Amino acid sequence: MSKFASVEGIVTSIEPIQTGRNRQNNCCVLMISVRNENRGVTNFIVDNDTYFIDNVTVAKGDRITAFYDSSLMVPLIYPPQYRAVVVAKQARNRSVKVDSFDRNLVSSDGSLKLNIAPSTKIRMRNNQYYLCDIVGKNVAVVYSATTRSYPAITTPSEIIVLCA
Repeated sequence: MSKFASVEGIVTSIEPIQTGRNRQNNCCVLMISVRNENRGVTNFIVDNDTYFIDNVTVAKGDRITAFYDSSLMVPLIYPPQYRAVVVAKQARNRSVKVDSFDRNLVSSDGSLKLNIAPSTKIRMRNNQYYLCDIVGKNVAVVYSATTRSYPAITTPSEIIVLCA
């Protein structure tokens, strides 16, 4: 089962990945470098499978949150390098959580409970409506206000199901 973690920071560079013996650029796969508030650098591999919240284009200098599957094996290199599953450009009054939710709509880490309203858009990556139950599915939840309880309760504006 996937376990998601995130890194927040400022994009410092975006470069195509070099592959093969001749170190040719693969322009369909990018390496995005992010510097966090502690000046640490993390590299993210971004490809066609990476979902960008609101279909935004990121650029050098943008403040982003990149989510990755922390249950996958990664090379022990510095700076750390992960395959980005979801990328969100940071915006005021908006939060994003990538996780799976149980039958009570509580996240796997127990920190967020969803209150799905009729206005909540539940879609797949391709922007089509998701017509099934989200329980146990990996999802990206876009929301603004939460209660101060534990778990925090929110009515999300959008849920994107990350179908495998």
